[in-house]
Amino acid sequence: MAKPEKAQVAKTAPKEKGGAKEPAPPPSRPKALGEVPPRLRERFSKQVVPALMRERGYTNPFQVPRLEKIVINMGVGEAKENAKAMDFATADLATITGQRPVVTRSKKSIANFKLRAGIPIGAKVTLRGARMYEFLDRLINVALARVRDFRGISPKAFDGRGNFALGLREQVIFPEIVYDKIDKMRGMDVIIVTSARTDEEAKALLAHLGMPFRE
Repeated sequence: MAKPEKAQVAKTAPKEKGGAKEPAPPPSRPKALGEVPPRLRERFSKQVVPALMRERGYTNPFQVPRLEKIVINMGVGEAKENAKAMDFATADLATITGQRPVVTRSKKSIANFKLRAGIPIGAKVTLRGARMYEFLDRLINVALARVRDFRGISPKAFDGRGNFALGLREQVIFPEIVYDKIDKMRGMDVIIVTSARTDEEAKALLAHLGMPFRE
């Protein structure tokens, strides 16, 4: 009976190497979003910040305006009659942004539009951090180039407080969307919120990030 006990102790005893206990290997960590820094964020810190400090006379890097968040809104008015339309819209937004959308509902009833309070009428996604920079990178360098007869972005869409609104007519300009799997063409509004105090500062920031403004 003693032999099996010794064998069992030998199996469970820690291995010794050079008179010291060998440390256990660290647990493997799952690959997280943002493990590889987005290239647009790297460009902002290494190129955009020094350039804006020279151009606008900032004495501190923290004075340079930055991106705070990007909000993507998609109106789905037909969802009040066809519930499946909301499923298609949220699926498209999730595919484009990589984040689950939030369904927006009507706040009050409007008889002329046959609308009741609490009915789903749209979806939105708020992006921050790595996802925000990755989405803006794809929007500037891939999606806008696929717009038909694209002639640049109008610089008049600022709200006076350093935020920029961009309207897109079709979701198929994003390469993640498969044309054969959509139910209809849907537009969306992209709101870029910055820490800039004026529209001029926000425009300079977006221009250095690559936003193709029209002259």
